[in-house]
Amino acid sequence: MPPKLKAFLRNHGVTLILLALVTYIWFRPPASVTEENRQIGPWSVRLTDGRTLTSEELKGKVVLVNLWATWCPYCLKEMPVIEEFWKDNRGKGFEVIAISVDDPPEKVAQYMKDKGYLFMASTNDPSATAAFGRPSSIPTSFVLDKEGNVRYKIDGQVHYPRLEKLFKSLL
Repeated sequence: MPPKLKAFLRNHGVTLILLALVTYIWFRPPASVTEENRQIGPWSVRLTDGRTLTSEELKGKVVLVNLWATWCPYCLKEMPVIEEFWKDNRGKGFEVIAISVDDPPEKVAQYMKDKGYLFMASTNDPSATAAFGRPSSIPTSFVLDKEGNVRYKIDGQVHYPRLEKLFKSLL
C-alpha cells in the first residue's frame, strides 16, 4: 500500500467507515417484517379525490396499507417503489392505500399530484386508527390478504423485492 494512502486511512479511516454506514442506512434503512395474522374490524378513509373508501371495497385484493407523512424522508424514498410495484401488480389483484398520519388533506392531495402518484391516498381516520393502531414509527405498512385480514406488518421502508415476496405469498 502506498505510504500516502496508508497515512490517509490511518487519519481518516474511522470517518470513512462512519460515512459508509450513514450512506447505507440512508439508502437502505433496516426494516422488519412480522407476521400478524389477525382480523380487523371495518374501516374507511376519505381519499384525496373526496371519495370514501371502505375496507369492504378492497375485499378480494391483496392490499398494502402504508402509514406515512410528507415530512418523513424514508416515507418519501419508498413512495416511488410503492408506485412502481402497484403499477406492475394492480392487474393481478394488488391495491395500495397510503394513509398520511398527520398531514392535512390538501397537503396530501397536492403531494400526490406533484409527484404523479396514482395509487390511492388519504389522511388518517379514527376507524383506520382503530383497525391498524397508532404506529410507533413511520413508515409502517400492513399487508392485508384477500379477506381483509392483516397478514404482515412492515416497520420501516418497503422495497420492491420485499413487496414481491409478501404479495406472492398471499396469491
